[in-house]
Amino acid sequence: MPTLYSTKVTAVGGRAGTVRSDDGLLDLHLALPPSLGGKGGASNPEQLFAAGYAACFGNAVIHVSRNRSVKVADSAIEVVAEVGLHSNDAGGFALSVALDVAITGLDQAAAEALVEEAHRVCPYSNAVHGNIDVAIRVTTR
Repeated sequence: MPTLYSTKVTAVGGRAGTVRSDDGLLDLHLALPPSLGGKGGASNPEQLFAAGYAACFGNAVIHVSRNRSVKVADSAIEVVAEVGLHSNDAGGFALSVALDVAITGLDQAAAEALVEEAHRVCPYSNAVHGNIDVAIRVTTR
């Protein structure tokens, strides 16, 4: 299977360090959030994961909508991703994800069917399948 796209990001200093992509477009300081004992004031890995998942899932909805008789405008799809960090039973950590997907211009049943199909094709959904609990809520406007 050919690679459609690849990128590299280098992290230095862990959760209180920096991340930088090989093309320099992503160049961020990181900080441990106050709820985890840090000072905050900068992004953290969970925010970056949530941003990536939300954008990718939104595009998966756009992608599968192209094969439908009723077209949905790209701007009619909004995805809010909430990523939670939890302790697990093995002394480590686990993530949870909640996706709130709002679609303008479809009835509830059509929106739910579209999102269900998007969840099957989204690379983030496929990557976390069986490893991270993902709750999805679909609303229409």
